[in-house]
Amino acid sequence: MPFTYTLLHQDGPARAGVFTTPHGAIRMPCFAPVGTQATVKTLSPQEVQELGAELILANTYHLYLRPGEERVARFGGLHAFMGWHGPILTDSGGFQIFSLSALRTVDAEGVTFQSHLDGSRRRFTPEKVMEIQARLGADIIMALDECPDPLDRSYNEQALARTHAWAVRCAASQQRPQDQALFGIVQGGVFADLRRRSAAFLVDLDLPGYAIGGLAVGESKAQMYETLEVVTPLLPADRPRYLMGVGAPEDIVEGVARGIDLFDCVLPTRIARHGAIFTADGRLNLRNARFADETGPLEPGCDCYTCLHFHRGYVHHLIRANEIFGLRLTTLHNLRFLQRLMAEIRAQIAAGQFQAFRAAFLARYLGESV
Repeated sequence: MPFTYTLLHQDGPARAGVFTTPHGAIRMPCFAPVGTQATVKTLSPQEVQELGAELILANTYHLYLRPGEERVARFGGLHAFMGWHGPILTDSGGFQIFSLSALRTVDAEGVTFQSHLDGSRRRFTPEKVMEIQARLGADIIMALDECPDPLDRSYNEQALARTHAWAVRCAASQQRPQDQALFGIVQGGVFADLRRRSAAFLVDLDLPGYAIGGLAVGESKAQMYETLEVVTPLLPADRPRYLMGVGAPEDIVEGVARGIDLFDCVLPTRIARHGAIFTADGRLNLRNARFADETGPLEPGCDCYTCLHFHRGYVHHLIRANEIFGLRLTTLHNLRFLQRLMAEIRAQIAAGQFQAFRAAFLARYLGESV
């Protein structure tokens, strides 16, 4: 079997395990940096690997528009095209149904997008999405789903019916099951009964892994955590559980506490490009004038390239001067922060100390008693 999930340790709902793929094993819980256009912004694949990342996410919709999945296939697939030889996950375009709502029309058969690049009309169906992802060649591929407003019950009911029908069609039309693991996506907004219905339907399809979508898109953090508490116990214990689009450190820790194995998000690289960094004491904005004369590293004790070689005052200067090197330095730090966090989480689960770690981390990071 090219895809297997092995549970190594458990501390309450928190799990530490390994998911094997044709391009290598992924230690879980895991955070996957996002490489929307087949690149993690400002970094080389070697740098991303040296930061500790074992999985990268790429965007099916954007790569379909440019350069096109056929061109990527002619280069030998995404791994060869982008020079990343570890596991890759591609999404399905379902999030773009939410984020590009003004440029798309949804029906029972699929979705028609108006390209944000040239205005051309592009049709996504479950079968087309499976074809695109087969040509891209990622290790983990996602079923086409509809990501709706999490608070609109009526629309969630309609979207759920489409998501389920599309998942069946994706499974039936998958072209490379021998080397691509198809994950289903549980939807249903913040509504517990819809989430239960979705989880039950998708588990019956017996897929290699399961994602939880439609969160961190407008609901409160409390609602997100409550939804995870409903869904994760319903998913198979021998398959990975993926919380899509979540990357804030506090949400990662709380997600792990509720049984999540895999996370991805543009947050660490996006805020880095605006001069913000993660630290154990919370998020800092290096554009702030108070950092101009500080001589210490971005975060004491951090082993990233930035913290080992430069001080806050220098990085502050680069950010204020809009120098590209400053964006690289903050990106390196933020991604290394999350990889160190994931390694510590795995170690604490293995030691049976995750709950104590969780409380201490959140108290320090959020600056309040938890």
